[in-house]
Amino acid sequence: MKQKTRDMTQGKPAGIIVSFALPLMLGNVFQQMYTVMDSVIVGRGVGVEALAALGTSDWISFTAMGGITGVAQGFSVLIAQYFGAKDEKGMKKAIAMSVWTGAGMTLLLMALFLGNLTRLLQLLRVPNNIWEDAYHYLFILLVGLVATAFYNISSGILRAMGDSQTPLRAMVIASVTNIVLDLWFVMGFHWGVEGAAIATVTAQFCSGGICTWQLGRYGVWKIERKDWKWDWELVKRLLGLGLPVAFQNVIIGFGGIVIQYVINGFGFLYVAGFTATNKLYGLFELAAVSFGYATSSFVGQNLGAKKYGRIKEGVTTSAKISVVIAIIVGGILLIFGRSILQIFIAKDAAHAGEVLNIAYEYLAVMGATLVILYLLHIYRSALQGMGDTVIPMFSGIAELIMRITIALTLPLLIGKQGIYYAETGAWLGAAILLVAAYYWRIRRLGGDA
Repeated sequence: MKQKTRDMTQGKPAGIIVSFALPLMLGNVFQQMYTVMDSVIVGRGVGVEALAALGTSDWISFTAMGGITGVAQGFSVLIAQYFGAKDEKGMKKAIAMSVWTGAGMTLLLMALFLGNLTRLLQLLRVPNNIWEDAYHYLFILLVGLVATAFYNISSGILRAMGDSQTPLRAMVIASVTNIVLDLWFVMGFHWGVEGAAIATVTAQFCSGGICTWQLGRYGVWKIERKDWKWDWELVKRLLGLGLPVAFQNVIIGFGGIVIQYVINGFGFLYVAGFTATNKLYGLFELAAVSFGYATSSFVGQNLGAKKYGRIKEGVTTSAKISVVIAIIVGGILLIFGRSILQIFIAKDAAHAGEVLNIAYEYLAVMGATLVILYLLHIYRSALQGMGDTVIPMFSGIAELIMRITIALTLPLLIGKQGIYYAETGAWLGAAILLVAAYYWRIRRLGGDA
């Protein structure tokens, strides 16, 4: 089927948002298969210690990659506004500056994290029996940040233009590539966690290549030489949108690193249990992420077209749909969670039962409070689509404060189980701020009209 961009300033918001979000949701399913299959194949093919090594690396890689995805997401807001305003010249200039600025940010993050990788693992108190695997896995992923930027910038431009089909196709192909390479490198060549990391980076390059090719078909890369000339004013606008989102992700990641610090102190069995659940995290929030992207693009385009009442209608629709999905997904996790978690742990593995119990207790807490996470994504994305990336950044700070406070205090009061509530508490703190900020801003725009 021919791929098309989409004008989201016309038609019923519910149909537009759902039809835009569904391909993203399917694409996110395949994207999450990266980490899930890494964990399944490593956990079953190598062992519980290797699974724990992947888990103890999660928040460091999230923080580094979150900086890149945040910048790319912020850049796409401005591109969506130009697209909605039918300003092709401005859009192409914004794309050119997004590429230059994104490349610079990627190199900076690579240098920062690779230069301090050993210190980061030491600060996390990574257990000695999984330290080497964690280092090698992270080193490869951090070198592969180039692939992360390649995909996120190109797919962000596509989503800003209303194309959610191409990112879906890219994720399907990349996910299949990742699974095949995982089996080949880990099970066939016995490269362990390093093989899993190489497979992930290679698959990300594939997805980025597909998105870039499609942008070429749209004529996006037919940019004049003058458009590639550095424009400080435009770069400032892009960074004004992108840096707060990146900073928000980095803050969230830092809070996660603190949680990982606490978990690592409980021993590698707790690390393995949390790893199993965290690998599902991306899957059970993927609908929220997808509707969030759809909401951001919808809001951005309608803001460019000055259709403020339509913005409110679209965001309300997204919120209602997301609540229903969150209740359904949460119920599935509570009922079938234990069975789902068993895919990560071989039954005959040492300590398998204990690891499974830890994983399910954590999963049950998050499943029961999933509605909060879904609303957080919708209202954060709505604000970003309006060009407000500062309040979402402060919501990240709220998450950080809640996450650290709960992680450091509740385990002292009720035992190790207290760490389960750090994530839910962080969601709640951020969601309250975001919802209040959204309704204040929509009133200022005249969204009640």
